[in-house]
Amino acid sequence: MKLLTGAGSLSRRFYSLKVAPRIKASAAKAPVQLHPEELELTKLPNGLVIASVENYAPVSRIGLFIKAGSRYEDSTNFGASHLLRLASYLTTKGASSFKITRGTEAVGGKLSVTSTRESMAYIAECLRDDVDILMEFLLNVTTAPEFRRWEVADLHSQLKIDKAVAFQNPQTGVIENLHAAAYRNALSNSLYCPDYKIGKITPEELHYYIQNNFTSARMALVGLGINHVVLKQVAEQFLNVRGGLGMSGSKAHYRGGEIREQNGDSLVHAAIVAEGATSGSAEANAFSVLQHVLGAGPHVKRGSNASSQLHQAVAKGTNQPFDVSAFNANYSDSGLFGIYTISQAAVAEDVIKAAYNQVKAVAHGNLLKQMS
Repeated sequence: MKLLTGAGSLSRRFYSLKVAPRIKASAAKAPVQLHPEELELTKLPNGLVIASVENYAPVSRIGLFIKAGSRYEDSTNFGASHLLRLASYLTTKGASSFKITRGTEAVGGKLSVTSTRESMAYIAECLRDDVDILMEFLLNVTTAPEFRRWEVADLHSQLKIDKAVAFQNPQTGVIENLHAAAYRNALSNSLYCPDYKIGKITPEELHYYIQNNFTSARMALVGLGINHVVLKQVAEQFLNVRGGLGMSGSKAHYRGGEIREQNGDSLVHAAIVAEGATSGSAEANAFSVLQHVLGAGPHVKRGSNASSQLHQAVAKGTNQPFDVSAFNANYSDSGLFGIYTISQAAVAEDVIKAAYNQVKAVAHGNLLKQMS
């Protein structure tokens, strides 16, 4: 009996090891390919522009672009746009700082803020199934910030670090000084908070800046990987909080000038520009083509950019290491075009002169002759 019982238990024990009978698999259905849709564009009566492309990608990206860059700052709120770049996770009327931070992390999303002299961009990225969560945070940050005094105060140390890290790159300082020398107002405003304003920007100043610049007519809501109807409904419901055109900024006045900064480095960074073209104009397209003909930088990582007109011209005048490229920046009412050089201090004059003479030759119509 014991032997029979043991045999029965062994039979049951090894039952799971039996090979399952082979089943003929049915032909798998071919996956349905969904092709990206065309760009859809809508402008609401309040001036808000909505644009989207449904590409059926697993990741959705939504950006709220606002005409609120540093050029719209004045002497009372210099540095406000810089502080706002760091304030995207502060408490709002609809969500705490903790909820925004952990909620974004929980879905593997990303909420970031960037800014230029013209505009600020709030970007949300996440899996398309979680887009409603990130959209809620995006709308709260841009339409209902609280700017609690203690949270803003905590940001000032981060503001100082952010500026210090940015200016470790010499090009940052050159570009900021370039705009300060080129313009008398508006575009001369720095992307970074002045040292004397660090620790002194108040919640009231931030609210004032938001109130006068974050209006519907100055916004564009752009979506990639999201249905246009959904995006439009969200905009109509939540982005209609502030009407009007907001504060009209000053027109940029180009004046020209010169700034030299001594720092003891072995390399000399120099930028020489003249007034260029406004964005969206026919001249802007021409300047863009000219920039790439002269040399907009190496096309290969750590490349020499030897094919550019500027590089060839400078190489004839020096055998020392150098870098040279054409510089082009376009804004709504002005622009800058010129050259940017990096060289050893001993040959800086030769490098700058050679690059300048090359641009001068092109300006006199010698481009086609050199390219032939």
